[in-house]
This record gives sequence, structure tokens and C-alpha cells, in this order.
Amino acid sequence: MAERIDTPRCTLVNGDCFDFLGEVPDRSVDLILTDPPYNIAAYSTGNIALPGRSALNNDLAPWDLESLEPARLAADFRRILKPDGNIFIFASYNMLGKWHAAFDSEFDTFQFFVWHKTNPAPKIYKNGFLNSCELIVCMWDRGHRWNFSNQREMHNFFECPICMAPERLKQPKHPAQKPLRLLEHLIGIASDGGALVFDPFMGVGSTGAAALRLGRRFLGVETDGEYFRAAAERLAATEG
Repeated sequence: MAERIDTPRCTLVNGDCFDFLGEVPDRSVDLILTDPPYNIAAYSTGNIALPGRSALNNDLAPWDLESLEPARLAADFRRILKPDGNIFIFASYNMLGKWHAAFDSEFDTFQFFVWHKTNPAPKIYKNGFLNSCELIVCMWDRGHRWNFSNQREMHNFFECPICMAPERLKQPKHPAQKPLRLLEHLIGIASDGGALVFDPFMGVGSTGAAALRLGRRFLGVETDGEYFRAAAERLAATEG
């Protein structure tokens, strides 16, 4: 049986989200915000040494080598999301077609959002563009929840640095930890106070921390035990 932690505002599950999704009630989630594996490790040519700093990790982690098929998530995401809910999913260039094929027909709108990283890793060898942008695919139906006070908040483009110390965890170090500033922006425009935010690929709990800081509730699932324990400790401190 998967380990589970329940608090007044959080439910955290250490297990496989594909096994857990069937337990999530119909139309119970206000916002799905998640950062699944990008499956880019297969394209890696090895780590790149950088003068005066840690090597650039192109190998990521073993979990990124496990093939992710977005089509396996479409029916459950459709089922658990409230009619006025939203979905934001971080995605890489090689996965965009799969996400579109699986979700475009499920929702009235399928769009993309760009996160511009103001401090991307350098290109020491001048052999290509800096990896300064990441894409987020976005889905919703007519009548979805949308909060904004001015049009500047509604650009499908957001700039902020990548997650750095002291926010970034040193142990365990997650290669894809996202900054709270970005996550709070997305949660703020796409949900109300008290809403339930769901992250089926929770990692070290950044989505949960952002949700709690904004007065939302959080449901998170993570298969890696070390990440799960780090997330639980972090969210306990955030929840206070």
C-alpha cells in the first residue's frame, strides 16, 4: 500500500500516479498543475563540464528514461477536473505533439505558455541557442475559472530566474525543480482561494508549496521515496 500523509490542507501520496488516479473523485479538482518527465535523457550526449561550477547535467535521472504517454492521462484528467477547472502541464519540444494529440479533442481550448528563464545555463561551446525557454501546455473549457486584475497578467509569457538557492533544495537535488514565483503566478490566475490543486508528478513539492502559500489546498503524488519525504517536510513547514 502506498504511503499517504493527510493534513488539513494537504494529501500527499508516495506511489505511482497511474495507480492512484482512479481514487480521485469525479469533478473534484480545480487545477491540475504538473511537471511530468520530459523524456529528454535519451537524447543526452553526457554531462558538460563548466569552468568554475558544477557540470551541466544532461543525463537528468533514471526516471526520465521511462517513457511517458500523455494519452494514459487524458481520460482521468478529464474526469477529475471540475467544469470550470484548468490544466497546466510543463512539456518539452519532443513531447508537444503527444500532449496535443491526447488532449486537444478533450477540451475546448489547447494553448501554450512560455516561461523565459532569465538565467539559463550558459553555452560554453557556442554550439546552439541557450535553453532559456520552457513550454507549458494549457487546457480548459468554456466558462473556466480565470482571475486577473489587468491585461499584463494575461500574456502567455512569463519571465523569472530558474530555481536557485536558498529556495532550491540541496538534498535531494531535483534537476527540474521549478521556482515558486512562476508556480504562484499560474495558480493565482487559474484558481480561487480554497481551490484544490493537483500535481500527479509532485517531485519535491514546489507546486504544493506555491498552492499553500496562496491559500489553496493540495493533492500531490510522487513515486520517488526521497523526493516524497523532502516534499512532505517542506509542505509541513509551509503549512505551519
